[in-house]
Amino acid sequence: MQEELKVAIVQSDLVWENAAQNRINFTKKINSIVEKVDLVILPEMFSTGFTMHPENVAETMQGETVQWMKQTALEKGIAITGSLVIEDNKNYYNRLVFVDPDGSIETYDKRHTFTLAGEDKVYTAGNSKLLVFYKGWIVCPMICYDLRFPVWARNVENYDLLIYVANWPKPRIAAWDALLKARAIENMSYCLGVNRVGNDINNYEYSGHSAVYDVLGSKISSISNDTEQIELITLSKSHIKKYREKLQFLEDRDAFTLIP
Repeated sequence: MQEELKVAIVQSDLVWENAAQNRINFTKKINSIVEKVDLVILPEMFSTGFTMHPENVAETMQGETVQWMKQTALEKGIAITGSLVIEDNKNYYNRLVFVDPDGSIETYDKRHTFTLAGEDKVYTAGNSKLLVFYKGWIVCPMICYDLRFPVWARNVENYDLLIYVANWPKPRIAAWDALLKARAIENMSYCLGVNRVGNDINNYEYSGHSAVYDVLGSKISSISNDTEQIELITLSKSHIKKYREKLQFLEDRDAFTLIP
């Protein structure tokens, strides 16, 4: 078990529906990290932007972007995660891919597709949470709109780190800020959100606000709100243990069963 987990938040602009250029850009950003890190986290649909035209950009799990993630993980000795558009069995998914340093892969399909943008019309929703066991840490990764649904994220598994990768627009960024903090407090876990910046082809503006909150809801990151930036944050197991044992709030959580 590893006491500390060092994560790299990569808050970035995205090139619209251009996976090759986005891979080049993220390669440069990851190569610029000189400190040893355990996990690099990219935004939602990091290879394309939040497109509602998956037929233009969809890849398979054997495609170039997943292969790039595997190669990067192997070469750098890191885990890397983010979501991208995947075609699988004739369906399109907004799929988070988590690649271990050994190149092994775990995936999570976005449960709550964003109806306001019509994501539910073109992407198939997932129905299973993912728990990643990495270096003694239990990580629960989710995607953007999932943040608005606390039952889906409820910490019944005693995970240590809740992650949201996102393309969350500026007009509703106050909700992003509030809900990331709330998810940390109610689940007594670290909660980390990675959002993009810049404008997409539809002229939607994204203002970043990527952040990390500890189990008490204190913000422990200092990334600038609306600029491309990489921030390294060290998470501590002893912090989680101290406050869970002292406060024991999770012992009073309600029992429930989710219906798919």
